[in-house]
Amino acid sequence: MRTGTANLPLHGGKCPAWLFRHMKALSAAIIEVIIEDAGPFEVLKRLSDPYWFQALGCVVGFDWHSSGVTTTVCGAIKEGLSTIGPQAGLFFTGGKGRVARNTPVEIEAIADKYPLGKSVNELVYASKMSAKVDSSAVQDGYQIYHHFFIFTSSGEWGVVQQGMNEELKQARRYHWLSSSMNDFTEEPQAAICCDHSNQTLNFVALANQTYRNTSVEMAQISPEKIIRELKSIEKSLPSLNLPRQHSIPRTGYLNKALNAAWDRQPQNFEELLQVSGIGPATLRALGLVAEVAYGVKPSFADPVRYSFAHGGKDGFPFPVNEQDIENSYTTLQRALRKARAGKQEQLEALKKLARWHSQAVTINSTP
Repeated sequence: MRTGTANLPLHGGKCPAWLFRHMKALSAAIIEVIIEDAGPFEVLKRLSDPYWFQALGCVVGFDWHSSGVTTTVCGAIKEGLSTIGPQAGLFFTGGKGRVARNTPVEIEAIADKYPLGKSVNELVYASKMSAKVDSSAVQDGYQIYHHFFIFTSSGEWGVVQQGMNEELKQARRYHWLSSSMNDFTEEPQAAICCDHSNQTLNFVALANQTYRNTSVEMAQISPEKIIRELKSIEKSLPSLNLPRQHSIPRTGYLNKALNAAWDRQPQNFEELLQVSGIGPATLRALGLVAEVAYGVKPSFADPVRYSFAHGGKDGFPFPVNEQDIENSYTTLQRALRKARAGKQEQLEALKKLARWHSQAVTINSTP
């Protein structure tokens, strides 16, 4: 299921090359420890947790709350584990912008080189559908621009993707995990979080089952009739108090999308999402007609402390100390080398230290 979302302010600037080098080394060492201790799937589980991901971004020295933590940490993981990941049966694809759009090609290239427990078509489909759901079926004003698809050799997968809302100057990160996900179009997520939740139209919410079904029925009606309905609704707009996301889109380009849906005759909402040209505006149009024609109304449905480990890129809570961050990943790398040689003492010591620190934080934070 999608395991959560994270909302982050947009920050400008770039990650300095010297810091990115350390981030690659430390994030790779941390994930290697997880693989050694619990296997590749545990990495998917951790990355799919927005709190853990944010803590990772903090501990490797990036800004504790900026939007850049998503793209930079994913890039550091992908580069830092480019060799070790495939050896462990863990693969990282996608990224920002054009790289995100190239994700299916990357998945296919990996499938050509390594035996996988799931067909390449299933993995490509999961990548495309997770992006389509968050960009079209969950209409929260955020445009997806970063898509990071992670999968194991046995076929489990996870997604870390991010959308941007330039008007609000906010970015939102979406996390997915394949295990326990039964349906892409009904509650694939554990949470939808939004500062303006009353303006979020979530087609995949359980409460919107009727809305989804009616949208599919609308797609099976001739495009001419849909356009007539939309124009009729548009004439009455001055006297209606409609929410912002129900603005009527231009009907010219809608003809093409509606005709594509009409030709495909989708039988369910998942098939409707796959039709080329069916995006947020077309779904809103179908939904609006459904509301008027059928009376179907939709339902609108602390990692910061880790930044104190090595500081942050912009100097908060203090500037990154290169010696400290380098010491951290060299310690992990040394413990991993010894563990692979049959000497687990250092890794066990790190586990005990982690447990002790967690208990100490819990005790100290208790009122």
